[in-house]
Amino acid sequence: MEGLLRCQLMAILVLSVGMLMSGTWCQEEITSVYIVTLRQAPAAHYLSDELRTDRNAFHKRSSSGKLTIVHKPRNGSQSYGNSTSYIARIHDSLLRRALRGERYLKLYSYHYLVNGFAVLVTPQQALKLSSRREVANVVSDFSVRTDTTHTPQFLGLPNGAWVKEGGYESAGEGVVIGFVDTGIDPTHPSFFDNISDHQYPVPAHFSGVCEVTPDFPSGSCNRKIVGARHFAASAITRGIFNSSHDYASPFDGDGHGTHTASVAAGNHGIPVVVAGHHFGNASGMAPRAHIAVYKALYKGFGGFAADVVAAIDQAAQDGVDIISLSMTPNRRPPGIATFFNPIDMALLAATKAGIFVVQAAGNTGPSPMSVSSFSPWIFSVGAATHDRVYSNSITLGNNVTIPGVGLAPGTENDTMYLLISALDALNNDTTITGDMYVGECQDSSSFTEELVRGNLLVCSYSIRFILGLSTIKQALQTAKNLSAAGIVFYMDPFVIGFQINPIPMRIPGIIIPSADDSKILLRYYNSSVERDEKGKNVVKFGATACISGGLKANYSISAPKVMYFSARGPDPENSVLTDADILKPNVVAPGNSIWAAWSSVGTDLVEFLGENFAMMSGTSMAAPHVAGLAALIRHKFPSFSPAAIASALSTTASLFDRDGGPIMAQRSYTNPDVNQSPATPFDMGSGFVNATAALDPGLILDSSYDDYMSFLCGINGSSAVVLNYTGQSCFQYSKMTNGPDLNLPSITIARLNLSTTVQRTVTNIAGNETYSVGWSSPYGVSMKVSPTHLDILSGQKLVLTVYMNATLNNSATSFGRIGLFGDQGHVVNIPVSVIIKISPSNSTNI
Repeated sequence: MEGLLRCQLMAILVLSVGMLMSGTWCQEEITSVYIVTLRQAPAAHYLSDELRTDRNAFHKRSSSGKLTIVHKPRNGSQSYGNSTSYIARIHDSLLRRALRGERYLKLYSYHYLVNGFAVLVTPQQALKLSSRREVANVVSDFSVRTDTTHTPQFLGLPNGAWVKEGGYESAGEGVVIGFVDTGIDPTHPSFFDNISDHQYPVPAHFSGVCEVTPDFPSGSCNRKIVGARHFAASAITRGIFNSSHDYASPFDGDGHGTHTASVAAGNHGIPVVVAGHHFGNASGMAPRAHIAVYKALYKGFGGFAADVVAAIDQAAQDGVDIISLSMTPNRRPPGIATFFNPIDMALLAATKAGIFVVQAAGNTGPSPMSVSSFSPWIFSVGAATHDRVYSNSITLGNNVTIPGVGLAPGTENDTMYLLISALDALNNDTTITGDMYVGECQDSSSFTEELVRGNLLVCSYSIRFILGLSTIKQALQTAKNLSAAGIVFYMDPFVIGFQINPIPMRIPGIIIPSADDSKILLRYYNSSVERDEKGKNVVKFGATACISGGLKANYSISAPKVMYFSARGPDPENSVLTDADILKPNVVAPGNSIWAAWSSVGTDLVEFLGENFAMMSGTSMAAPHVAGLAALIRHKFPSFSPAAIASALSTTASLFDRDGGPIMAQRSYTNPDVNQSPATPFDMGSGFVNATAALDPGLILDSSYDDYMSFLCGINGSSAVVLNYTGQSCFQYSKMTNGPDLNLPSITIARLNLSTTVQRTVTNIAGNETYSVGWSSPYGVSMKVSPTHLDILSGQKLVLTVYMNATLNNSATSFGRIGLFGDQGHVVNIPVSVIIKISPSNSTNI
């Protein structure tokens, strides 16, 4: 039956998308999706920087400036693999010649950033393809995963960066951000194009189209959402794609993509109303930027590299300025270096085309070397807190107050209500033996309404809520059905260490997030009730409490802090965890408790089902903050290279929290605010992103595509792999560049053997200025920077030389910093990280 279903799915895929299929698929075979790249370089490698600067040279629009509408079949996920195109015909011909008469299914033809294709074949067929002289690389497809009302204020946008941009009605205008995510809900007001009298033109350099399907009807795209496509061929071949739940269209059935798009570029001043409560007005970081949607992730299974590469390839061809990726691979790439994988290689070509690439660092912290965004041409973003929290409390009848979370109203006028445990309100037909999870309040028919009516229902919160087997939403429905005055959740001890986001409630309610505080509640409750002689049934309820409201935000906490889940460096160079000479993450940005738009059918967070906004946490939320800020920089400096944008964001990042102390990093899932210490560059990169300062960095450190290629060619044994992925030979790069020698706005040395010299070239993009240079040396390292003063004219380049000597043998990472302080107020921050030090006194011991 499974084999027949697979045959039927493939037949549907072929008919709907017009993919190349050979042979008969009505026999079940062991097949997999492979990404095949050819030796001939892709189209993007032939485009000069001038073409990227003048996008109109190779992107055409109609004279009216309106979008081209493409009517596509419901399951059509291939947007450019037209069988009439020259490159696609080359791919088809190769497959026919290599696999004569055999069965195979081509899913995509890549040709812009990657010259290759994705194909469903057997391992034996993949081996045949790899032996062809035209074929450079054959890689098995792999899976990937998805990794604001106040953050504009916390980042200083209204009185800072937006002012520099001419106000929020100009912030990011003309810049197109491409989102490779779960799609978008075009009906959300965050994406309307008619909420302002200010004219909103579609950028002429963008040539994307809008898929039209029953789920994503004509008119879904506008001058805000300027393009929308979906990619699912690899998922469909695996038989896990469900068009009724996953939506074979750009429509977002998950919520994640809608959320990230609005964080970066959602409209300004959209009211956030959830569960009937108003929580302020939302805005994206660049509210006038345009959104292009490339759906390649899905709610049920995440996504696959073959689909993601197709999405990235199309985004670059369409002419996006920025690509935002709130997703990471499920495993480290195999091979000689983490940088060599289909996604990172496609993004390298995107960088050559002038596209700034932002990626979530991953949610696998706080352990070291947990980052899942590896390459120096990708801007990797970790997650930090901001200063807004929603908290409430419950005051017990014995005058003990317990803190909690929950975006819920309080009980009126401090009135004390009886506490009724769900386990003491069971009806005669329900027992704990029959339903061991009945205390989670998921079914109102299990309880006696007369006992609960007008009182506070006490329910347990277990691991099942985290797994989605039980929900706050259903417990609230139970409380409503039983006419409860409110609801109280106490924490199961097995949930220790899990941080709970506040959850909106329409009735008075609280979640007690601490197992210890939950024990205090339960001890008070049990001491206040009278039970019968058998000790089972309650004769008299005596525990009382009132709940203080949690609808009002508190802005007094110390922030930012690096979140415990945010992935940490050092950057792993390969699958055996050799340390790379590249700093990751690059910066941290707000990624905790972020309000942003939500899909009308979004199910990623069931508590927000049917709501217009949701609160989410993760590096997925941090990355689009930076994508939006990058749009502001691109708008002000349209000629900036991706590396220049990265430098502006990095060198101006803040090292201090709002109270002037060092930024702290949470070190544990358990009691994260207790287990914390000052953040290092491996926690926060260059620091916490500073939106206003990034628009006036003073100096920048630039790098080019050729610099990255020299770096890749400098990796031992990489020549063949570089040729396979890029079609370019390392012989054309006369000088190989080691990681520390890349002109990055940071210095990372995995192994300092005696001494080394590192150089950084700075370019003045401001007026004439004099800089003084200061530094602090990493422990175990003697460091000197020359020159110590820079008199640098506008547009001039100067070289800084950094001398480092190991003064002791040590394998513990130590950190330092170089600071350039301009007399016009510019400050340039360059973090220095050294892991292993080998001193000349005893070079054989570490």
